[in-house]
Amino acid sequence: MKYFWIQLLLILGSVSMALMFIRTWSQAKNRAWKRIAFSVFVVVNVYAVLRPTDVTWLAQQLGVGRGTDLVLYVMVMAMGFLTLNTFLRFRSLEKKITDLARTVAISEGLRHNDARLGQDAAAPAAAVAAAATVPEPGPAADSDSDSASDSVKA
Repeated sequence: MKYFWIQLLLILGSVSMALMFIRTWSQAKNRAWKRIAFSVFVVVNVYAVLRPTDVTWLAQQLGVGRGTDLVLYVMVMAMGFLTLNTFLRFRSLEKKITDLARTVAISEGLRHNDARLGQDAAAPAAAVAAAATVPEPGPAADSDSDSASDSVKA
């Protein structure tokens, strides 16, 4: 009964995190292993709050000493994972935004040329531009033109 209020607070915090995660379950674009890992994290967290002596025993078995030190080390590793995951996600989004901006710029350039030159004069120019960006099929196509056409695709 001595630790009831702090245990209740910590368990309510874990349950509220789980509820927020479940509430946005359909919106979350996480892989299945991330969902499973988060669920395991919540269950282990509730267990550790209810049985802190078991965490200390596990820490001693692993050679850490105290349960709080073990929890700290695990949280540092989790923070490193989250930081790396966020960095990789932002880098992927930046690449997608760059590809989208290139596609919009090319489309706007073609539209601007159509308006400036007129539809009849712009049609051959657009066909020449399209033919220049699409590599010929076969062994003569080099890898640089393939990567350039891939970066233009949305």
